[in-house]
Order: sequence, then C-alpha cells, then structure tokens
Amino acid sequence: MSRCLVLGGGGFIGSAVVDRLLAAGYGVRVLERPRVEPYRIFQSTEPIEWATGDLLNNHDVMHAMSGVESVIHLVSSTLPKGSNDDPIYDVQSNLVGTLHILNAMVQSRVRRFVFISSGGTVYGPPQYVPIDENHPTEPFVSYGITKLAIEKYVRLFQQLYGISAVTLRVSNPYGERQRIETAQGAIAVFLYRALRGECIDVWGDGSVIRDYVYVGDVADAFIAALRYEGSEGIFNIGSGTGKSLNQLIFAIEHMLGRPVERRYLTSRPFDVKENVLDVRRAEQHLGWRAHVTIEDGLARTMAWLKARIFRS
Repeated sequence: MSRCLVLGGGGFIGSAVVDRLLAAGYGVRVLERPRVEPYRIFQSTEPIEWATGDLLNNHDVMHAMSGVESVIHLVSSTLPKGSNDDPIYDVQSNLVGTLHILNAMVQSRVRRFVFISSGGTVYGPPQYVPIDENHPTEPFVSYGITKLAIEKYVRLFQQLYGISAVTLRVSNPYGERQRIETAQGAIAVFLYRALRGECIDVWGDGSVIRDYVYVGDVADAFIAALRYEGSEGIFNIGSGTGKSLNQLIFAIEHMLGRPVERRYLTSRPFDVKENVLDVRRAEQHLGWRAHVTIEDGLARTMAWLKARIFRS
C-alpha cells in the first residue's frame, strides 16, 4: 500500500483529498496544526494516522515524512484578501515552510510531490480569457506572489534532486466544509448568509467573474496528479466557465424560492475583473475534468450548510 503524507489534511480541500485517497486505497498520514481535530470519525479499517506539528519545525516535518512515498501540500497560513497586510509573514510562513518540506523530502528520499497553487491569483489581470498555463504571471496580491515563488522552488528541487512534482493551479473551490468564519469563499459565505436571512455584501457591482469548481472535483484532480507520470509540471484546475457574483446570487434566490438582501460595497483594488481558467491541459494529460455543475454543487453545499445551521 502506497502511503501519502497530506499537509493540511484537516482543512476544507484537505479533508476532501484525504477521503478520496482512502477510497482509492492509499494509506494516509495527515499533518495538521496543534488543536486541529479530525474532521470526522475514521473507521478502524481506514489506514490513516493523524499527526500534529509545525511546518517551520524541522523535527516535526522529518517525523511526519518517515515511511511515506508521496506528499500533498495544501497548507497556507494566509488568504488572498489579507496577504498584502503582512507580506513578510506570508513569505516566512508559507515560502520558508515549503522549503522545510522540500528539504525534508530530499533527506527522507521521498520523490513525489503535489502542491496546490492559486489559479485565481498567480496570473493577475488577464490578457486573454480563458487563461492557460502559459499566460503571463503578474499577481496583484502577496498570496499569489508567494505561491508563484513556491512553484519556482519546486521546479528547482526537481532539477537538483529529481523530485517528481506536480503543481495544481486551482481556481475558486467551493463545497462542504468550507470555512464560513474566515470568509474563505464567496459561494459558502453567500449561501450561509442567505439561509440565515442576512444581507449579502458584494464588493463592487457584482459583475466580477470567477471560475468556481466543486471541491470533490478538486480532490479528484489531486489523485490524478499523484498518479501522473508525464513531463508536464503545472495544471490549471477549474470548471472552465465563469459566473459573476450577481449570477451566483440569482442562482441562490432560485434555489431558495425567494429574494435575498444584498449590499454593494466599494470594489477592492486587488480584485481582477474576470478570471476563468483554460483546463484543456489537465483534460489531455491528467484525464481530469470537472463533472459537478454549479447548480448541483450549490445544492450540495446548501444541504451541508442547512444541516450545520439547524444543528447549531
């Protein structure tokens, strides 16, 4: 049984990836921050270990690396909207932390690495849409700059040490277990507020277009990347279609059967007008594409949020 270390396996995307890995027959070790509890009760037959530690602590990382054949890196200590407030922290925690991981892989002779980058921020303002992997990279936020720097170091470690690495530039993931309290994504926040009868805040006039991809489809992309044996190193992961914020709200109103209150705020300078990814490379080389429609994904996310709201 192949064993995979998932860094950040207790988070929104990480939990979906861990579930997919277990279903696919992998042994899994999760490394999470202290006090992060498992997101569900695992069966005794599921081959999973739950460890805690600090990515900036070499002992913790080396200990977690023992006995695994592959690493999936999903950890980020910042979000795009706040990363410009403290770019030094962004670099120290994310870039330096990733270098600890890569060094530990070399020392432990772990050769397969999959990293989550940001298809929503590394490109910056698009020169054309949909955006392919060869599009210029001019990020507007520290989050995107740091992700891009990590991509470059991953490439360096490939060349120096023969690590087999794949970077997935994920667009705007949404779905179950998305964090509401940190405003991690528009869909989850909009749905949560709409279900509670609260006002939805919209930055700008609602015409900003994004590529939303369901978290289950994203998890499938990580399994495909883990199994990939080709020479391509970077893949866009998205739905390949765009929806505006206003269209999202209309879709939510249609699902609820009633209007929702909205408030339009001054647009933010780091929000590009449109971001839709070209995902043909992933389709061709990974055999992957998004299967869950936005309507189905919204319904699944709403059902999860309803259960959470009524339970609380």
